[in-house]
Amino acid sequence: MDIRILPSNIANMIAAGEVVQRPASVVKELMENAVDAGADTVTVSVQDAGRTLIQVTDNGCGMSPDEAVLCFERHATSKISTAEDLSAIRTFGFRGEALASIAAVAEVSLRTRREEDEVGCEVVFADSRHVSTQEISAPRGANFSVRNLFYNVPARRKFIKSDNVEMKHIVSEFLRIALTRPDMNFTLTSNGREIYVLRKANSLKFRIQDLLGSPVANALVDISTETSVVGIRGYAGSPDSARKNQGNQYFFVNGRYFRSPYLHKAVMNAYGNLVSEGTSPVYFIYLDVDPHTMDVNISPTKTEVKFEEDNVIFQTLYACIKEALGKNSFGDAIDFDREGAPEIPVLSRSYQESHPVVEPGISYNPEYNPFQNDGFPSETSPYSNTFGYHGQPRYPQQETVPGDDEFFAERNSFMGGSPAAVDKRDDYGKLFEDKILPATQMLILKGKYIFTPVKSGVMIVNIRRAMERILYEAGMKALAMNRNAVQASLFPVQVTIGAGNMYLFSEYRDILTKFGFDIEPQSVDTVIVKGVPEGYPTDEAGVEKMLPDLILALSDDHVSARQDMLSSLADRFARLGAVSGSPVRTPIEAQRLIDDLFACGNTEFTNSGHRIMTVLSEDDIMKLLD
Repeated sequence: MDIRILPSNIANMIAAGEVVQRPASVVKELMENAVDAGADTVTVSVQDAGRTLIQVTDNGCGMSPDEAVLCFERHATSKISTAEDLSAIRTFGFRGEALASIAAVAEVSLRTRREEDEVGCEVVFADSRHVSTQEISAPRGANFSVRNLFYNVPARRKFIKSDNVEMKHIVSEFLRIALTRPDMNFTLTSNGREIYVLRKANSLKFRIQDLLGSPVANALVDISTETSVVGIRGYAGSPDSARKNQGNQYFFVNGRYFRSPYLHKAVMNAYGNLVSEGTSPVYFIYLDVDPHTMDVNISPTKTEVKFEEDNVIFQTLYACIKEALGKNSFGDAIDFDREGAPEIPVLSRSYQESHPVVEPGISYNPEYNPFQNDGFPSETSPYSNTFGYHGQPRYPQQETVPGDDEFFAERNSFMGGSPAAVDKRDDYGKLFEDKILPATQMLILKGKYIFTPVKSGVMIVNIRRAMERILYEAGMKALAMNRNAVQASLFPVQVTIGAGNMYLFSEYRDILTKFGFDIEPQSVDTVIVKGVPEGYPTDEAGVEKMLPDLILALSDDHVSARQDMLSSLADRFARLGAVSGSPVRTPIEAQRLIDDLFACGNTEFTNSGHRIMTVLSEDDIMKLLD
């Protein structure tokens, strides 16, 4: 065994693997250094989502020429000098690994000047080696330019995602820093286009509004408490603003962003049944803790924190949010103010005696049978449940299920299905006794299940799963045909989704169009929904509720094979449409759903393998009753 000391450039590249995972990591480290340097203005500029250039400029304290060179060495820091300092950290950076790690995998130049210096200096590093130092004219502060990230690590560079995905991560890191310092100016530009221009805000809530829009800020309530262990302040979202995606949920401790599934559970417990299952509320929670009672030196990215009294913090946070939600009622309140309300007259007894109540007479036709022609006004009408989802006529009313090919071909053209689906419709017809059942013989249970008698017993259909199968096959068919039917909204809906999510819509715009979504960008953080696939909601409230779920479906990691990715998206969109689509309330709508289900290639299982329908035989029913 031959043991040796690694060269410094190789050791730095190994360290860079922990600190610099993608372009957003560079943005995070340089912005944190700028805040620690006492700057009140920070500008971030990227080209090609950080592949070509990441530039961070600040007006902080700056560095001398010697310090400008020294800061690129490993463990060079101005934040700590003794072991005791590790127990009192209130700055972002302290380990001195960031600049050394960045210089190991990119070409870095630093222009800097202190207030007391007449001239500044420019220091250039590449591959962990000092290339040059020269005097230049420069404003006070620091200007870091990081070019050609991972140029000397091709294996790492090829794992960088598309520009839209990487920009989404850059925006996320930018938001986390901007939310810690509402008293600072921040600017983010991409390829010369301004994404955020943030001026100093009067309060944290104004900064949240500038970053995430009025809909998010208006749904927040204040939370605040002080104990001997922890001080808590910030905002929690109203229960009705909870969404399925995990966005806009932030924890900060002493001005530092961190993740904590443990404390997230405290928040969710406080909301309890106020939010529906599978949804999470928005929150911006700032903790103030004695630095001696926590440890931020857990991971290289410094996003994990350990607390000495985490159980006390859990209970305090739970009680704080519970109290805030109790003080702010989000339900409809009873209005006891009678001012301006109309007076309802009270009739005297004499009036009632002079105007006796007479029951109206009831007349009816005992021979009338409302089911004689399946509810249609004309007994000669050749169709049963004539109109389906797309307005096409259903198949003719027959005494027996026809078996000739001509009829099935005609029915297939009505349904818009493929020839292979005809056999599935044969199975549909064989389920029933003598004829196609009228819709009036279908029972809908709580909007979730359809019960209808069939030849061997009772067929039970899960409505949501049936919709999921129908929408999935419609989506895959639309991809195959390179188009889908679009429900145009009568009034286009404008939705603020955040600058980070805009890159998702840019990334998947072509695919969304094929699925039937007509969504266009309006500004850096707002889209206009002009149309959605058939079966999805088109009203303003439905669209605003659907968009976060659509973002969640696009945000999830997808497999690399394009066909598998499209199938995965079709499955996710189908589940989204099944949950947010129009409910089935009437027997006519139930029969339409069953008709469309049996026009699918698979009527028994969803794409994820869940059973859609089952048939309870008479024997099964008898066993249940024994």
